[in-house]
Amino acid sequence: MRILLVASAFNSLTQRVFAELGDRGHTPAVAVVDGEDSLRAAVDRHPADLVVAPMLRTAIPRDVWSRHTCLIVHPGPPGDRGPSSLDHALQDGEKHWGVTVLQAEEEMDAGPVWADAGFTVPDGVSKSDLYRGEAADAAVRAVLLAVERYASCRRLPRPQDGLPVRARPYLRQEERRIDWQRQPTESVLRTLRAADSQPGVRDELLGAEWFLHGGHAEHRLRGRPGKVLATRAGAVCRATADGAVWIPELRRCRTDTLPPGIKLPAVLALGDRLPAVREIPAPLQPPPGRHTWSDIRYEELGPVGFLRFRFPGGAMSTSHCRRLLNAYRQACRRPTSLLVLGGERDVFSHGIHLNVIEAAADPAAESWANINAMDDLVEAVLTTTDRIVVAALAGNAAAGGAMLALAADEVWCRDGAVLNPHYRLMGLYGSEYWTYTLPRRVGPGHAAALMDQAAPVSAARALTQGLVDRLVTASPGEFAGTVAGMAAELTRHTDMAARIAAKKAARERDEQTKPLAAYRAGELQHMRAAFFAPDAPYHALRSAFVRKRPAPGTDERLDRLSRLRGRPVRDTRGQQP
Repeated sequence: MRILLVASAFNSLTQRVFAELGDRGHTPAVAVVDGEDSLRAAVDRHPADLVVAPMLRTAIPRDVWSRHTCLIVHPGPPGDRGPSSLDHALQDGEKHWGVTVLQAEEEMDAGPVWADAGFTVPDGVSKSDLYRGEAADAAVRAVLLAVERYASCRRLPRPQDGLPVRARPYLRQEERRIDWQRQPTESVLRTLRAADSQPGVRDELLGAEWFLHGGHAEHRLRGRPGKVLATRAGAVCRATADGAVWIPELRRCRTDTLPPGIKLPAVLALGDRLPAVREIPAPLQPPPGRHTWSDIRYEELGPVGFLRFRFPGGAMSTSHCRRLLNAYRQACRRPTSLLVLGGERDVFSHGIHLNVIEAAADPAAESWANINAMDDLVEAVLTTTDRIVVAALAGNAAAGGAMLALAADEVWCRDGAVLNPHYRLMGLYGSEYWTYTLPRRVGPGHAAALMDQAAPVSAARALTQGLVDRLVTASPGEFAGTVAGMAAELTRHTDMAARIAAKKAARERDEQTKPLAAYRAGELQHMRAAFFAPDAPYHALRSAFVRKRPAPGTDERLDRLSRLRGRPVRDTRGQQP
């Protein structure tokens, strides 16, 4: 079927629905809309058998839903209504939740139900993590079932008559307000996690108004409630009534004299306002019984090392890259034969940190520092010849983050992840040694097509294309345990010494053919031109992205993507680049 996806942004769920519908033989098109007029224009521009809204903040007007069957993906179980469903679920401590695909009608979220799917809400999960994980899995199951039912014409949707209805309004900042003097840590964390990554929790801190993003428990530090106690890896630790929490990111509120800020690491956002508090790094490998937040951790299980990292939104600043490189080097000094890279759940990496770059006094210079730090990290992975390295993708990977994964010997990918192995949307040529790793995996013709089409790739499609080596069929919460079992099995049933020797010999042959330094130099020549030319598209595209404004040429890009989706690409794997 021809299926039009209408969304307020081409976000992670919309990309996944787009990719998985295409995998199943449908012809999806996508349009980003910001109101009724643009929605009408999109429907006129894309003739479709069915309209699906994976993430839509505007109401579908009567003249559209009365002429076209329009399915809405609502992040709540049947009978739940309102625009803040996941926020309420987390703030209220719900243990089970769901997603409903319903037909658009006059009353919001009240139309007949085509399909629904439930899921368990993990303890301590943030809204963004839940949205990209369990909720996205449920949403895709429900969308695919709804589309199948609609296409078959054998089953009509069921009315919501008789269902217990729980209609709740938008969760306003007044209801999210934290009382640092009275609220216990667990209550503070629920509030912070229910607002992550949007809209954040509005709060006063150090003489200014901020939106707080993210929250993690601290089990040792204590202080006067509301006071900033310490910093760690760009985050600030703030005392609660009975403990403390780490807050990774802040966003400045709009004032009479200042525009709204962008989301930044908390220490960077506070700048000179931050008092002289201790920087307390977490140990890379915490001792048994020590529980404290860290964005990088290392652990060992027999001959397998696990270097786990998790940065907000998957963005990696210069500092993130350098700290992860240092941790990687420490991990490589351990007596293991297999090293697994990647977080236990959620996003793997999205490459350079565009928000930190945008906030820099010299964005071009910070871009240059960030891409070189990413390249240093990827080079370290590529030149590791004394052990096998596996990239374990619990969630999405894009741009330089996808290329970081491809630097590993094997890529293991959760079946719900989406890959975007390209840089085109930021007007960049790309680096991270992609001109070496991508053609090596998929062939030069396919590599060029992936870069040119700039399309999201489902995990299943990535497996058939050679981008990943193993598909991990597991829920987000089961992924880490499943990967640990796979890693143990690999070391038990593989002659690791022989495989490591073969890897080292292959790297030496490749280096003789064309040194890694040559790949890097060629890529960085293009990147320098994009970074330091004032009129390069990168600057406007970056600014639009971080400030959540429509990027120049968005409609044309998505129309092109819709036309290209499903076009076969000649498999050129095995050819030399």
